[in-house]
Amino acid sequence: MAVQEPDFHASAGSPKSPKAAGGEAFPIVGIGASAGGLEALEQFLANVPAGSGMGYVIVQHLDPTHKGMMPELLQRATTMPVVQAKNRLKVRPDHVYVIPPNRDMSMLRGVLYLFEPAAPRGLRLPIDLFLQSLAEDRHQLAVGVILSGMGSDGSVGMRAIKQNAGLALAQDPASAAFSAMPRSAIDAGAVDIVAPAAELPGRIVASLRYGAHAATADLVIDSQLQSGLEKVLILLRAHNGQDFSLYKKTTLYRRIERRMGIHQIDRIATYVRFLQENPQELELLFKEFLIGVTNFFRDPIAWDRLRDAALPALFASNPAGRVLRAWVPGCSTGEEAYSLAIVFKEAMERHKPAGRFSLQIFATDLDGDAIGRARQGHYPASIAADVSPERLARFFAATDNGYQVCKEIREMVVFAPQNLIQDPPFTKLDLLICRNLLIYFSPELQKKLLPLFHYSLTPGGVLFLGNSEALGSATDLFAPLDAKARIFSRINMPAQTVDIDFPAHFHRPPAGEDEAKAALPPANLQSLADQVLLRQFAPAAVLVNDRGDIVYINGRTGRYLEPAAGKANWNIHVMAREGLRAEIGSALHHVARNRGRIEHPDIRVTDDGVTRRVSLVVQMIEEPASLRGMIMIVFAELPPLPEARQDGGRRPRSARVAELERELQRARDEIRSMRDEMQTSQEELKSTNEELQSTNEELQSTNEELTTSKEEMQSLNEELQTVNVELQSKVDDLSCANNDMQNLLNSTEIATVFLDSRLNVRRFTPLATRVIKLLATDAGRPLSDLVTDLDYPALEDDAREVLRTLMFSEKQIATRDGRWFSVRIMPYRTVDNVIEGVVITFIDISVAKRLEADLRAAAAADGRRVAERGDARERT
Repeated sequence: MAVQEPDFHASAGSPKSPKAAGGEAFPIVGIGASAGGLEALEQFLANVPAGSGMGYVIVQHLDPTHKGMMPELLQRATTMPVVQAKNRLKVRPDHVYVIPPNRDMSMLRGVLYLFEPAAPRGLRLPIDLFLQSLAEDRHQLAVGVILSGMGSDGSVGMRAIKQNAGLALAQDPASAAFSAMPRSAIDAGAVDIVAPAAELPGRIVASLRYGAHAATADLVIDSQLQSGLEKVLILLRAHNGQDFSLYKKTTLYRRIERRMGIHQIDRIATYVRFLQENPQELELLFKEFLIGVTNFFRDPIAWDRLRDAALPALFASNPAGRVLRAWVPGCSTGEEAYSLAIVFKEAMERHKPAGRFSLQIFATDLDGDAIGRARQGHYPASIAADVSPERLARFFAATDNGYQVCKEIREMVVFAPQNLIQDPPFTKLDLLICRNLLIYFSPELQKKLLPLFHYSLTPGGVLFLGNSEALGSATDLFAPLDAKARIFSRINMPAQTVDIDFPAHFHRPPAGEDEAKAALPPANLQSLADQVLLRQFAPAAVLVNDRGDIVYINGRTGRYLEPAAGKANWNIHVMAREGLRAEIGSALHHVARNRGRIEHPDIRVTDDGVTRRVSLVVQMIEEPASLRGMIMIVFAELPPLPEARQDGGRRPRSARVAELERELQRARDEIRSMRDEMQTSQEELKSTNEELQSTNEELQSTNEELTTSKEEMQSLNEELQTVNVELQSKVDDLSCANNDMQNLLNSTEIATVFLDSRLNVRRFTPLATRVIKLLATDAGRPLSDLVTDLDYPALEDDAREVLRTLMFSEKQIATRDGRWFSVRIMPYRTVDNVIEGVVITFIDISVAKRLEADLRAAAAADGRRVAERGDARERT
């Protein structure tokens, strides 16, 4: 069945007349390819429908030292004009443009611009660069396609295409000669459609036809669209509990239309029914709404201002050595959180504050999958476009397929899933980084979040927004530190004057909670009494696992446990106060080995210079089964010993008691000695560990160098692969041309000899052997060495004269056996009009010569007869 092609040039009033930057009403398809890409490109172009109305820009990894032949090779696959891109060339519909070698390319208002590559050879990412500029220039009219290739170039650009509501497609890795590039884009979650190269053009046309509203610059949501949108949001909230009702409606609808276009659905009512019948589409739509796109050091100048101005101000306004707290809501896959950690490290090294500050970063996002990738801290090689070589070497470790954030930076960040709109915020913050997130929220929600951010920050805390975001009506809450970089400082004001308005359902109890409470049976007297006893009279106790990590605390344990300085650690061995640490350690070891119970009836614990008597009970739990293997530690404070009376009234102590006390003191001394030895051993182990770490860093540095070399070799291999394919295509063309020429020469039945500029034989036709004694092995022999039947001793001299004057020579020469040939000598010209030898043709004119001789003989005979008749008349 015939399919009507989309009309991207419809009238302005038509829903199918989206206006892109520069007023052009047509999509532009950016195609990235590398090794094995020529075949995929030919398949793609061969299946582009005639009159598709789209422009096509191809970015291929090419050898920078090799003349590009891609336009000529691709022209065979399509009727559209295929040209090599030039600087300031405007893209036109139904035209194909190919990047030239050794150039980067960007787009502005539909015009191509060429740049000399800034990155060294082997580290260039031309596909990412172009696709990012295409996304920013064409927005909903941008289409990105990734075909066969090695590496990960294109993944970042495809994410930018998706962020700007464009369409992202990739070749099915199973059909690609080299699957790494399309696989990388797919794994990054940046691809809408995966299909073989030949099917991608049809999928593009279908998606753009059904997604026409998504490309409208000024989308107006009428009552019908509003109703459909609200139904979609209700279905999504019922699916996973997430409420997007306070997001910008136009942004949500464009995301919905993208999904509608992919499924070729043209009405939102139909899409609502599709969601009801396909729950998996709800999850995909949820991912679409999240817009999980970010970069390292987005807006580098703003990050430099944070490092050089805002952070030093925080250092100066806080006590030395304080642990600063930061929150990065909407962190996506973690690039922004790690950027903050790196900038903090650089600020510490550059400004060297008096106290050694540390930074604890809390990074949250609604997308659990994105949080999982962020925790891994592994990113594709394409981040080299955003991260300087110095930072890559200092804060990242190169891997086979990208870069791993170093442990020092990863340990500064805690990632957790969180709904910024519904969940409680982090508090007592010194830094709050919320960049390019508010722009997706409605003004109503922005007015609620900015006071919430003010509440979360400590006095003087720093708020860092994106370059497209502003404070709006919250200018009384924050003062600009650097307005251009969107860095603000919290204004200190009484809490009651700040209207902190959480969403209505923030404090709402879960559905049915009141009914559940009403349905509960009255509590009996025993359960109430048990609760009072547990709350008021139960001893201080902790429940620990087999590693000593505290999993539950009962009662007031502050006299026995205290947090250790440094990174938070909830291990009983670290938190136990002086006097309890050794006893708890030995008791835990005993109980874990014997699975029983042990008591220490009288332990002296020092707390702020005061010594207290404590009894300790440690017991392995066997019941209930859910707690089996856990260990309960119970503390009980004992009354102090009565003060010693005066000497006259003191009871004499027995020798046995004195001996026991001496033994106890010796045991304590031995324990202290063993502890000192353990500390010494720990120091030695620490020193050994540092040496191993140093060796590991050296090996890591070597590995990075090898990885860099590998990447360069891989890039060169891709270029050579591309050149090899091009050359093979040229060889095929030359072979075809050679066959044509050979058949042409054979069909003319003209003896021909080709000589180079030194008059050596290059090639000859079979008929030439009848004139000159030639063999197949005579290629390369000088003309002077050849034996000929021609009576033409000046043949070599005439050939040299033709080379000198470039004027052809033609003579009729006889052979010793009576044959005649017309010998024509002409310059041998290349397609570039360069003289590289001569061509000698030998045309057999023996028959003509015999006829000529016969004619002359007949003419002579006739002349004689005429003369004889004349003489006879005279005699008569």
